[in-house]
Amino acid sequence: ELVVEEIEIAGHDGVLVPVSIIHKKEVKLSGENTAYVISYGAYGISSSAGFSPFFLLLAHKDIVIAVAHVRGGGEKGENWHLSGYKQSKPNTWKDLNSTAEYLVNKGFTSAKHLACEGGSAGGILIGRAVTERPDLWACAVPQVGCLSMVRQEFAPNGPVNTPEFGTVKNINEFFALMEMDATLHVQNGVKYPAMLITTGWNDPRVISWQPAKFAAAVQKANSSDKPILLQVDYNGGHGDSEDKFAGYKKEAQKWAFILEQTGYKK
Repeated sequence: ELVVEEIEIAGHDGVLVPVSIIHKKEVKLSGENTAYVISYGAYGISSSAGFSPFFLLLAHKDIVIAVAHVRGGGEKGENWHLSGYKQSKPNTWKDLNSTAEYLVNKGFTSAKHLACEGGSAGGILIGRAVTERPDLWACAVPQVGCLSMVRQEFAPNGPVNTPEFGTVKNINEFFALMEMDATLHVQNGVKYPAMLITTGWNDPRVISWQPAKFAAAVQKANSSDKPILLQVDYNGGHGDSEDKFAGYKKEAQKWAFILEQTGYKK
């Protein structure tokens, strides 16, 4: 009943970006489907094939799922990584927004039904995608995300990540970090999509004040009626929960939020 399309779409600069799309065979290209895009785009890590019971369930519920293999990952080798790294990092979130535009233009979905998710370093991707193009998204879920990059290296786990993102001690890399910093790009009066911004109180990798700062900035600036929520797991760490049942509960809450905010009615 399901198909997986492995395609390449044109990015903002014409570079071909791989995208995996999972959907029912009989999906109607009416623009009315809820669609969900997940991506990462850092450290040369590839989003490889695997079995997901969550995706299987969602696809059978007529939801379109897309995995955007954006620059910064390793899908096309080390050059693909370096094309979404330090000063070239904007390609990462621009590739995600190009994926969104493709899904809308082809009729898979529309902006009012479209959600995105990314975690950890993928928080850069999600935070900047929605601050650059808030009109493209109905819902965004940055999970334990890096959302205050100018201050990243002053967090406990920050210095070890400067080879990937840059350091404020280098003037060129400082400006690159400013461009990556989602909190710095929040603008007053903008209609932002709904957001579920998550953090684990015991997170040793992305300290909780990063998601909290971003959440507070968007809550203050937002002019839409969409909810901007900060979910703090006081027993959790870097995306993990205290036990599998707590993890399933958080996963259920996340999907309930996404489906409500994207207008899912089936």
